[in-house]
Amino acid sequence: MRVLLGDVAVDLLSLRDYGDLPDVVEDGRTFFENALKKARVVSLWTGEMALSDDSGLEVDHLGGAPGIYSSRYAGEEATDEEKIRKLLTSLQGVPEQGRGAAFRCVLVLYRPDGSFESFEGRWRGRIHEQPLGTHGFGYDPVFFLPEQGVTVAQLDPDLKNRLSHRARAFQKLKEYLRRSPETPNGHAPFGGGGKGY
Repeated sequence: MRVLLGDVAVDLLSLRDYGDLPDVVEDGRTFFENALKKARVVSLWTGEMALSDDSGLEVDHLGGAPGIYSSRYAGEEATDEEKIRKLLTSLQGVPEQGRGAAFRCVLVLYRPDGSFESFEGRWRGRIHEQPLGTHGFGYDPVFFLPEQGVTVAQLDPDLKNRLSHRARAFQKLKEYLRRSPETPNGHAPFGGGGKGY
């Protein structure tokens, strides 16, 4: 998060910088609802602005699944390999042109007074027929980027941090923070990615 926010003048703190924060159950129906809930709980608990995200993979052929269930797609304790295997099985026989997908990230910046801002980033690609590459995590080995000719797991991590759905959401957040009068002295404890991708 510090890398993605780069040169913006905020003090970015982690949940580890605070005491026993309450667990947040991600029971929202959308990425936005989950991110908002996490940011609200952390902000009200700490008395600071809080930044949270919820992210996942949406596959066109699967009606947007796995979506908010991306990390739990193959079960609560499933490995990345098991999630990928289930995804590829779900797309078996689907031709290349029908394998469109997007990584999606929603950020929420929440203030203790109840006001908040949200920012969204999407990264389009398609699901590759087999895993390729060793960088990244989650579905990166099967998320193919036609314009790059590689999967996300084959990208240099620095390039991923410039192109990704998170990078796009954070770019919008950065633009907002640069214009915001509250930024110079603001703290933004990060509310955590939770069980999103």
